[in-house]
Amino acid sequence: MVTRSRLKSILAGIALYAIAAAVIGYFGVNAYTGRYGLTAQQELDQEITALTAELVQLRQQRAEAEQRVSLLRSDRIDPDMLDERVRYQLDFANPADLVRMLPQR
Repeated sequence: MVTRSRLKSILAGIALYAIAAAVIGYFGVNAYTGRYGLTAQQELDQEITALTAELVQLRQQRAEAEQRVSLLRSDRIDPDMLDERVRYQLDFANPADLVRMLPQR
């Protein structure tokens, strides 16, 4: 009987350590690969970098568009910009202009 109780206590200790190791392993794996883990953080950092670059490009495009719009304001119309927009909308070309026709895709 003494050997059985000793065997039970040894097996209970081993089972306790095995369960503790499994719980620690589970949380360790989730800390690395989980939704908010280290790999997810690296992917988020890459996405932040890409979106920041896209934001810079879009801000530059917006600044260019605002510049073009400011040239068309009624208080100070740029004659060249007005001429360009009128020709574009009316499909008009001056006889002195050189027009190059591009093939339709």
